[in-house]
Amino acid sequence: MKYLSGNSNYDKFPHVEITGFGNQAWQDWSTIVTEVEERVSNNQKHVLVIDTYHGVDHNELLEQLITPLNPSHVVFTDEAKYSEEHIFEMLERNITDDRVFGVIAPHKLNEFFDAEKLSEIKHQIESATDGLIVVYGHGAKLFAEGDTFIYADLARWEIQQRFRRGELGNWGVENTDEDVLRRYKRAFFIEWRVFDRYKTKLLPQADFLLDTNVALTPKMVTGKAFMAGLEQTVQQPFRLVPFFDPGVWGGQWMKEVCDLDETKPNYAWCFDCVPEENSLLLKYDDVIVEVPSQDLVLLEPKRLLGEEVHARFGAEFPIRFDFLDTMEGQHLSLQVHPLTEYIQQEFGMHYTQDESYYMLDVGDDASVYLGTKTGTNPDEMMADLEAAQRGEKTFDDERFINQFPAKKHDHFLIPAGTVHCSGSNSMVLEISATPYIFTFKLWDWDRLGLDGQPRPVHLDHGKEVIQWNCNTEWCEEHLVNAITPIAEGKGWREEKTGLHEREFIETRRHWFSQPVSHNTEGNVNVLNLVEGKEALVLSPDNLFVPFVVHYAETFVIPAQVGEYIIQPHGASEGAEIATIKAYVRG
Repeated sequence: MKYLSGNSNYDKFPHVEITGFGNQAWQDWSTIVTEVEERVSNNQKHVLVIDTYHGVDHNELLEQLITPLNPSHVVFTDEAKYSEEHIFEMLERNITDDRVFGVIAPHKLNEFFDAEKLSEIKHQIESATDGLIVVYGHGAKLFAEGDTFIYADLARWEIQQRFRRGELGNWGVENTDEDVLRRYKRAFFIEWRVFDRYKTKLLPQADFLLDTNVALTPKMVTGKAFMAGLEQTVQQPFRLVPFFDPGVWGGQWMKEVCDLDETKPNYAWCFDCVPEENSLLLKYDDVIVEVPSQDLVLLEPKRLLGEEVHARFGAEFPIRFDFLDTMEGQHLSLQVHPLTEYIQQEFGMHYTQDESYYMLDVGDDASVYLGTKTGTNPDEMMADLEAAQRGEKTFDDERFINQFPAKKHDHFLIPAGTVHCSGSNSMVLEISATPYIFTFKLWDWDRLGLDGQPRPVHLDHGKEVIQWNCNTEWCEEHLVNAITPIAEGKGWREEKTGLHEREFIETRRHWFSQPVSHNTEGNVNVLNLVEGKEALVLSPDNLFVPFVVHYAETFVIPAQVGEYIIQPHGASEGAEIATIKAYVRG
């Protein structure tokens, strides 16, 4: 082993134990069919509504659940959807011609259906006099109120896997062979926004929530148990389900530390706290139900985020933690993120992607590229980048970009507009604001992506946002290890490690061999155990079950938790360990 002392204890499938509802969750289709049958078999006329999120497999629903119920009439809602030509005309401005970037769309789900067809189908359902009537598909609740209501959900990460496997196109579009980036773009900027707005109001009304994340392996939980599970989650520390992805620049560190498949060529990313994409596992006795963690943000925003953060961001989780692994890999692309006004005006986002690199581990030659060199002429640098993009030359990074050596536990701050990238042989914990796809690549080191195509470069956007005053001296003073001691006591010390004043995230590092007291102060906290084998999170008033975290695991402390204690645990007892904590500045 190269990067780890002893065996990995990283938990890839963390779950939240939900108490009091063990008899209200089921798994496998036959069991679920039996449970639904009991619900729908007592009335002469019974309308079963099964509403679905984008990407749910309707064929599986029809074959495994609906047909075994022997309904007298079945309505598939997509039959009332407008044609793709009509919808594309409605969405074209927001889809844009760009391969990666669109514009956040304000549409509502009902706008995608032909109002006359919808009204006609509603009338047919209302006019039926007997038998089981099943209405299923996207927007099913628009067609019938129903006697029993099931919501079939799906996490965005699984949707992306179905995109990549060619199993899924955009909603109602036969485009499974289209560039996966373009399918993702349409989903990210338009479809998922529409479905999230719609399901936020529906989920509390559901009689059942159906987990469809694994093909032919469904789970179902009552709506009451689902809502109680979310309520219990925001009363305790919890983790999201991390996901790992390869990349052209990916490394080898996570394979060992996170106990991943050694046969894969590399792993580049780990997203372990991105609620828009991650899943949340809720365990009801022996049944583990996978739900989009976005559901928690949408339905429990005040208790999760806190009053002030919720008031500022709405039902959005503003802090993101992820890993960038270039150990034995390659440099990231040279990149820059948009300024706040640019992301608002061009893409319809509320806030931008300020970020930072916390160095979890490094090789001997690790470095971070950060800011332009003092004296750089903007026109000359852009001309050099444009020539590199045309394939005429290699970009002269040594002439234009600062390269700072990196050590373990260094913290590099990256306010929007600062040119940057991590070099090879680095293991980065990226702590940033959440809008995570707004990376304007400036240069990609003359390489192709894993798909054999050139990776998208956006010099037209990049040149509009580069902050040329982020030069050598400014970066050294403001962005490289801007660490300030805050407080200390017996067996512990606290340091402020950033972020820059232009960034809304505060980060605090605690080194400790004794228990350390924390308080959310009504503000969601996100932490990672950056040093040490494991730690224990406790409630001083025993308000939650003691929570164990392991090296490199990211965990969330909901705002309403208030006071909590972290102390070395297990193999780390008696040793000095460390956490990095992020929260929104007040």
